[in-house]
Amino acid sequence: MRQPLKMLIAVCTGLLFGGSALAFEGLGRVATPAEVTAWDIDVRPDFVGLPKGSGSVQKGMEVWDAQCASCHGVFGESNEIFTPIVGGTSVTDIQTGRVQSLKDGSSPQRTTLMKVPTLSTLWDYINRAMPWNAPKSLSTEEVYAVTAYILNMGGVVGDDFVLSHTNMAATQARLPNRNGMQTNHGMWLPSGKPDVKETRCMSNCTPDAKVISFMPDYAKDAHGNLKDQNRLVGPVRGVVTVAQAGTEPSAPKVSMNSGESLFNANGCVACHGVDNKKLGPSVVAIANKYKDKADARAYLAQRIKAGSSGVWGDMPMPAQSHLSDEDLNALSDWFLSKRK
Repeated sequence: MRQPLKMLIAVCTGLLFGGSALAFEGLGRVATPAEVTAWDIDVRPDFVGLPKGSGSVQKGMEVWDAQCASCHGVFGESNEIFTPIVGGTSVTDIQTGRVQSLKDGSSPQRTTLMKVPTLSTLWDYINRAMPWNAPKSLSTEEVYAVTAYILNMGGVVGDDFVLSHTNMAATQARLPNRNGMQTNHGMWLPSGKPDVKETRCMSNCTPDAKVISFMPDYAKDAHGNLKDQNRLVGPVRGVVTVAQAGTEPSAPKVSMNSGESLFNANGCVACHGVDNKKLGPSVVAIANKYKDKADARAYLAQRIKAGSSGVWGDMPMPAQSHLSDEDLNALSDWFLSKRK
């Protein structure tokens, strides 16, 4: 793969910079070794392309706490945005190389260590894409160290382990799902050829193929209720993936139009705490400010609907014009009920 990559880089560089490249007379120039090196950083499953170096579990823990934990959790458990990296594997899986919970469905979700069959995949992704806000900023030692720390959190290696280019293959032989890769599905067919080299099938085609995007049932509630996971601004709509409080037959029914449910479902919780200030004021602070205002309910409803700025600071609140008058009044009543 690496030689074609170099050729592709050469051609693309030639198109960008002018001159002559390979057999394409008049189309650019051959990429310089430095330009190829900057792009040619992939690491294959046979470890071709892996740079020499090493990193300890201890060093990895330091890098993790500083660069990774904010998104992926202190122990790799992640948060409501990213799936867990560690979990769902056992000592037996490390011995057999096949994750049992993938076969019997006993784990509620799939973690990175449950799925990845090659250690190069983990190393390569961390090296080229992490941390999310500054990809490729980790040193070679830090990439080795973070990879070692992830393996340590998964029980694959010990606390004093040092991962290096010399022991990558031996370490890969301990991955919990190293025997889990299959090529008889997806992009690969039983013939052993990728589908791009197979004969195109043009019979019994579905006449009206409808392209949709959805999450499988087993993964829908992996991070809690999708409807409650909101961006910081603007109205948010999403499917309910977790049973709401009060929907069980034995519990009293709670109206989905209650102020609290609207507060959680429409992004308010992202900027407003009930008792604490976030980007905006707390619910209690708002209630206390307007508790003696004669038309407080109508005033708050209008402010929520139209959006506002300048009353509590420079951070603007986006308009929630998608809410009905009933919902706006329910939200206002709930806000005002929190006065102290």
